[in-house]
Amino acid sequence: MAANKKNNQFGVTSSYISTIVGISLVLFMIGIVLGAIFGLENIQKQAKENLQGDLFFKSEMNSADIKQVEQELKTWSQFRKVFYVSPERAIEEFTGQDQNTDNILEIFEGTNPLPPTIGFNPIEEYATLEGMDKIKRDLFSEYQDSIEEVSYDKASVESVNLGFKQFVYLFGAVAILLILIAVAMINNTIRLALYSKRFSIKTMQLVGATSSYIRRPFLLKSILIGFVSGIISLALLFGLFYALNNVFDSIEISYSINAFLTLLGSLIFIGIFITYISTFFALNKYLRMKLNDLY
Repeated sequence: MAANKKNNQFGVTSSYISTIVGISLVLFMIGIVLGAIFGLENIQKQAKENLQGDLFFKSEMNSADIKQVEQELKTWSQFRKVFYVSPERAIEEFTGQDQNTDNILEIFEGTNPLPPTIGFNPIEEYATLEGMDKIKRDLFSEYQDSIEEVSYDKASVESVNLGFKQFVYLFGAVAILLILIAVAMINNTIRLALYSKRFSIKTMQLVGATSSYIRRPFLLKSILIGFVSGIISLALLFGLFYALNNVFDSIEISYSINAFLTLLGSLIFIGIFITYISTFFALNKYLRMKLNDLY
């Protein structure tokens, strides 16, 4: 008798463990896609804020005047970074680090033809065609007597915004597909776990227990299973990210605290929501079934 009780308890424990493992693996796959979306947003932000614009000044502006403008522009909220580009640095960037600048200087008889300029990187919100155009208008409005031209690569700005938007749509579609698959797989896992308890459920019902009383312990356990599965899937996910960061030098996966908390909350919410809903409907099925249909 004691052996049978121990076997039954072992079977119940094994059932819960297999359920948690199955749900954790499904949530892990969803987490990979969600993590990729969050990581892509971080990469997109870096790419946007690395876009560069250049300010060219009128010939009467000297280096001291331009550096004064630089200091003033550093207080503007539209810019992530503002930096002064000397003629020497400008010609180095123009010729490239591997090229000899002396050849260019010889052509112009030793005179550097490039004037001092100011370069800037916009913040993410202004790294669009509309945002860069607004920056350009604001600069001309503030320094109309000093600035000759504000230059930036419109093709690069458009490419950064359009390219990442397509990736987000792609990953979003994959995430929705995985969630639908997850609902089906977790629902089947929960149904199989409850199948072994169908007689216990019906016995409780026959002795007068209400449906809400029967549901309560199963629903509370489903919340616990969803929560534990979400934590395990997150641990697996960050284990994967840690391995990728250490195995591949070219890959650097990092998340802000907000992205981390959002990912954590998403996985736990999805795990709890799906297990709760699946348990609720599976229980209703067995509560409505007649005794003879359980065999």
